[in-house]
Amino acid sequence: MSTTATNLNLPAYPTPSSQIHSPTYTAVPQAHEYRLAYNARLNPNRSPREFVKQAKNGGVTLRLGGQDDRVTFPVYGYGASVEGTLDIHKRDGITSVEVQIEGTLMMEELAESGTTNCKLFLNKTILWVKDRVYEAPCPRSLSFSLPLPTTFSDGVKSYPLPPSHEAHLSGLPGFRARINYSISVIAVKPNIIPHAVKSTLLGGGDWTISTPFVYLPRTRPSSPLPPPLVPGQWGIIETSQWKVFPTLIHANQGGHDIMVKLYLPASRTFCIRESIPFHIMFSSSAMSLAAFMPLGPMVIASLKTQHTKIQLLRQTTVDVRNALILGTRTDIWRVDYIGEGAFRHAGEGGAHWIAFSGDIYISPDIKVGGFRAGGFSIKDCIVLTMTPPDISKSPFKELRFTVPVQLATDPCPRDGSGIVGYTDQTSSPSISSSDEFGAPPEFG
Repeated sequence: MSTTATNLNLPAYPTPSSQIHSPTYTAVPQAHEYRLAYNARLNPNRSPREFVKQAKNGGVTLRLGGQDDRVTFPVYGYGASVEGTLDIHKRDGITSVEVQIEGTLMMEELAESGTTNCKLFLNKTILWVKDRVYEAPCPRSLSFSLPLPTTFSDGVKSYPLPPSHEAHLSGLPGFRARINYSISVIAVKPNIIPHAVKSTLLGGGDWTISTPFVYLPRTRPSSPLPPPLVPGQWGIIETSQWKVFPTLIHANQGGHDIMVKLYLPASRTFCIRESIPFHIMFSSSAMSLAAFMPLGPMVIASLKTQHTKIQLLRQTTVDVRNALILGTRTDIWRVDYIGEGAFRHAGEGGAHWIAFSGDIYISPDIKVGGFRAGGFSIKDCIVLTMTPPDISKSPFKELRFTVPVQLATDPCPRDGSGIVGYTDQTSSPSISSSDEFGAPPEFG
């Protein structure tokens, strides 16, 4: 761009038919150019964000690019590559340098089944080896890029690579399970004195840097949340974007049963940072519906006084042996409530049906969706329950109705572009949950 303000001439670009590469631009104005506007936040000269860790003796520094320097551990997403640089400050005596990334699954049952350790993957490469002829010293800096796999195999079946996660169940029987990922760098330094114990005082001993990292595969629903349903003259007007799950609340002493219809978005895949919408309709004879209403949803009530609840449950299962023994599984599990629903009155039709809508609010502590890694698995489901205060005197039997769902880390873009802007430290794009996980699992 010309420096003469009265005669601004744009650069001449080639015609589209002959254009092969984009025009060359520079981050800083050249001698014949000047800035019209400048945004300091987009300054390309600032140091790229890195995760930095140094060996205890100060001889080697590991730098991992594309990371937030405020995080405790590096974070990588689906299909990402672990990229970085190894700075060698003390090069004397180094004969080789290698780097490796690995994932491990540890399961321990606090009973008789023992402990199982499974290597999910191991990816290593040699960055440099000393040439015995030319005796060239180790380079001051070595770059590397190691891709993360997207799947792993337990020897029987292939699974998506699971996220970093830890779970435990106290007591007997109980369990502990961990999925860990790490990167390690080794600079090999043979002992100067043969057969001597490796010691930094003697100038020998390998230099090792190792740090855990978080693997967080980002997923999103394949479609956005649908518009809410509306009630009509005969009940909730159904659409293809919502799926109905019918069940019955059985009556005692010869009364009429209550027909229950629970409506959820058809995909049944939900972002962990968004509430889950639902609709529910109860229908029966006028007398049975009137008898049920004291046990039905209450718009303003504490959970202690609510007899009808809709909740999000998570089942975490560990099976060290991952097998059937005499037709019985040997797994141990725990169930946690990770979301609570709130009801709103949506409409009613005479004395024969009444409808509610609402949202299930997911706990902010939830960071990952469901997965299966050998004998370690997580499944999520929505549970509708109706629990009478005194079942012996209640006109209706207890209800417990479950619907499997899938949780994703990111929301679906509402503009249909397939592009989502992210503000956290992971740089890998989201993928459709249907691409990575398949159909929602059964909950059992």
